[in-house]
Amino acid sequence: MNPQRLFLAFAISAALLGLSACKPKPAETAGTEAANSNESADEFIARVNRELTEAYPEITSAQWLAATYINSDSERISAKTNERYLSMMSKYIAKAKSFPADAKMTPDTARALHLLKVGVTLPPPNDPKALAELTGIATKLEGMYGSGKYCPDQAKPDSCLDIGAVSKILADSTSSYDQQLNAWNGWHTISVPMRKEYQRFAELSNQGAKDLGFGNTGELWRSGYDMSPADFQVESDRLWGQVEPLYKELQCYTKNKLVAKYGDKGQINGMIPAHLTGNLWQQNWSSLWPIVEPYKGVGSLDINSVLQNQHDKILSTKLAEAGGATSLTPVEIADIGHQADLQHALDMGRLSESFYTGLGMPKLPESHWKNAQFIKPRDRDVVCHASAWDMDLKGDVRIKMCITPTEEELTTLYHEYGHVYYFLAYNKLPLLFQGGAHDGFHEAIGDTIVLSMTPAYLNSIGLVDKPAVSDEAVINGQMRMALAKVAFMPFGLMIDRWRWGVFDGSIKPDNYNKAWWDLKAKYQGVAPASARGEEFFDAGAKFHVPGNTPYTRYFLSHILQFQFYKALCDASGHKGPLYQCNFANNPEAGKRYWAMLSKGSSQPWQKTMKELTGKEEMDGSAVLEYFAPLQTWLKEQNKGQQCGWQAPGA
Repeated sequence: MNPQRLFLAFAISAALLGLSACKPKPAETAGTEAANSNESADEFIARVNRELTEAYPEITSAQWLAATYINSDSERISAKTNERYLSMMSKYIAKAKSFPADAKMTPDTARALHLLKVGVTLPPPNDPKALAELTGIATKLEGMYGSGKYCPDQAKPDSCLDIGAVSKILADSTSSYDQQLNAWNGWHTISVPMRKEYQRFAELSNQGAKDLGFGNTGELWRSGYDMSPADFQVESDRLWGQVEPLYKELQCYTKNKLVAKYGDKGQINGMIPAHLTGNLWQQNWSSLWPIVEPYKGVGSLDINSVLQNQHDKILSTKLAEAGGATSLTPVEIADIGHQADLQHALDMGRLSESFYTGLGMPKLPESHWKNAQFIKPRDRDVVCHASAWDMDLKGDVRIKMCITPTEEELTTLYHEYGHVYYFLAYNKLPLLFQGGAHDGFHEAIGDTIVLSMTPAYLNSIGLVDKPAVSDEAVINGQMRMALAKVAFMPFGLMIDRWRWGVFDGSIKPDNYNKAWWDLKAKYQGVAPASARGEEFFDAGAKFHVPGNTPYTRYFLSHILQFQFYKALCDASGHKGPLYQCNFANNPEAGKRYWAMLSKGSSQPWQKTMKELTGKEEMDGSAVLEYFAPLQTWLKEQNKGQQCGWQAPGA
């Protein structure tokens, strides 16, 4: 799913990626501070933008190394770099807070001051020792996740499985119940050592938030939406209330299909067993398609097979060019296989790029195709979690993935390039305005494009045959989309509900795991197949928790993408049901979208929203309009069935 998946999630928001690169001598520091003591707000913001722009590449390079060359050296460089930058960030924010509300300044300066104060996701404590400890823990946690493996046999290192291998077992419809359960349990062992570290991490992060004038880190995070933290929580609850009935119908239908396949083991008090969704975190149920497909074979979109065949053709060609597999050593065959993996990943990337260029957006620079990480290297540990990177504010944009030839990876590519094109669109703005209108916007951009990947579009690029046209095909298509989009929504909400509780103290350290599963039950209607006591730390098995990436942005993005999609469909002149809209190659839609992207965070998101959609508020009605046929169908299927669940403590 992400996530920009923002690459500095544990440190600084997209808008505030770097600080002064040089550590000046004491005398220089004193002189500089004296010279800056009388600067106006406008002068201060101009200086910050200048210094941030100059320093930006250093921190991004340190983070890139830490994510793509995981070892003690890169972790040390990353931790020390972030320590230095967060220390200086604290000074910037302190200075920003010193300007009274009635100080003379331009509206842009006032906006920049606000963003500066709420932009950090890991607030730096004033105490240097606490700061050093915090950045060290943050780097360590991300490294623990990135190098995590499930080893079925500790005596046999070759038995160890990384996240890709574990995910493949879960997603494979031929895997047995026990194979899936063992894989799920196995991956969740990687986070056990994180528990104590995370407790201290939360304490230090809260210390930093309080030093910045916030009650806790969760309150700081909720302050970045051009409304009060309390109003934002109410707003996110309102949006969930709009779409929750649709999710409950999907949960009921899916649960009953699992019961039909697994008998009593297919449900737990009306909830779905966590390991049976085909996903480690139950955030995407696409792998359940063989079980829940409404009309077998109708409107089949077997993209996985097409992509695998494309890859295999590349491999066969390369092997033939090398003289054939029988004439090659195992090492040579492995090398050629790696080359084939890379070429096909690049082909998938070019295909994704073509949607954006078809809208009139620029081609990606050639440096992107040379510097990005498209596949998992063979010689080192890397963080495979997909992310998008702006390295230098000058066009060195990258993605970091470990691409395999699957539909999920292809849609992830379309998503990540949404981040990349957002970077390129707002690169001309001052650095403090280089971010999404709010963080949910950043996540919604590429997913809006994914919604336009209709059967007609997929046919036009050769990934599926001419699509069938029938009511049954519509329901099948909507079900496929709902398994990815609707299934995700409560998960997108509950992660931060858990962390807000951790940060404000309502969830105590000795209750971390219980609270995690209570929230998963409340929002998702999923439960573990066996007891998950406090010896576990299951929250840490999801990248965004040890990576400290705020997660409500992903829930918001799943609302916003449908809003954006409807607006772009209207701009393209689309007539007919919303789910049929494909705005590929439409210049007017592209013009409208680029205009929105170019605004970055330079104005309140409500204004940016109105310019694209005509409304100043987020609204889940487009979600319901899109899935109207499916929701009606699900209600019919669920008549007379056992629906609903009893969450613990409810």
